[in-house]
Amino acid sequence: MNPYENKGNIRTFSQDVNKLELVWHQDAEDRDIEVLEGKGWELQMDNELPFELVKGDRIFITEGRIHRILKGTTDLKIKING
Repeated sequence: MNPYENKGNIRTFSQDVNKLELVWHQDAEDRDIEVLEGKGWELQMDNELPFELVKGDRIFITEGRIHRILKGTTDLKIKING
């Protein structure tokens, strides 16, 4: 079971998600992500400090790069292109 809901290429993480479900992982393909909404959420890449996800941000994550999402205070909605 995923800690998010998918509707097409829109992925939503609920503000009520258990933070233990937001685990380190890697994707099988490149991801181009656009932040649509959310407050206080962060993205952390392996061996890097986390940074806040802000509406309008575009982030490119290469295939196999280890990363995780850190829980915020509202729902997080992202658009995944690729």
